[in-house]
This record gives sequence, structure tokens and C-alpha cells, in this order.
Amino acid sequence: MSSEILLRQAAEMLAAEPWYVAAMSNLSALIFSSLPGLNWAGFYIFRNDGLIVGPFQGKPACIHIPPGKGVCGTAVLEDRMQVVPDVHQFPGHIACDAVSRSEIVVPIHHEGKIAAVIDLDSPQYDRFTAADAELISQLVELMERYLSWN
Repeated sequence: MSSEILLRQAAEMLAAEPWYVAAMSNLSALIFSSLPGLNWAGFYIFRNDGLIVGPFQGKPACIHIPPGKGVCGTAVLEDRMQVVPDVHQFPGHIACDAVSRSEIVVPIHHEGKIAAVIDLDSPQYDRFTAADAELISQLVELMERYLSWN
């Protein structure tokens, strides 16, 4: 599926239902079924000073991740995208699924603060390209514009 089609479908899903739980549920399914080579696609919600697992597709995940721990926690601590070609070389990597080899995580903001992160994992080393990073960044921009957190 092309990036343009995926973004168009995501925008339609967000327009149909912007409540973050429903939107993230459908978006994780869209991403998981559209991007090849993934073994996990989902969200962690920032709550009570840490990340808690949100809607996702894939095997069961770590439930709580503190800021600064693993790829997701580092994305929160540094407030920036993390693209990791080999998670086994990432300091403090949390192995929720032992088959994961690469990961991309992008913070999602609401009212100027991190509200969540989108997290994609792959069993392939160096799975995530610059084009993937751009696609996920554009998806996050859509989410930041349309998600309802009430």
C-alpha cells in the first residue's frame, strides 16, 4: 500500500471517530496490515508519569515503561523520534518480544505535552527506512491535529 493511501485511510478513520481509543485501535490495525515486516504496531499512552500500553496489534506487550527506559521511554525523555536498526545494540532496550530486531517510536503531543507514542517493531534488522520515518511522522501530525482525548 502506498503512503498516500495509508494516510488518506488514516485521515478518514480519524474523521469518522477521533476519540483516541477507537482511533488508535483502528490505526494500529491499519498500520499492522499495511506495512510489511512488522511484528508489533501500537501505542503507549502517557499516564501517571509513565507509559502504559494502549491499543495495538501483535503479541502481548510490556505494560508499563518509565521515561528513559527502552526505545519508547527514550523517545519520551528526549521528545523525539527514535529509529533503531538493531534493538540489541540500544542501551537499556526492553525485550517485550524476543524476535524484535528493529524499532521506530514517535511521540504524539496534545496541548504541548507528550500524550502517547506510536511504536512499530520488526523481526528484521534495519527494517525502518527514511520513507517509513516520514510516513509515521505524517501520521502523527494527523493524529495530533484530530485526536480527541476526552
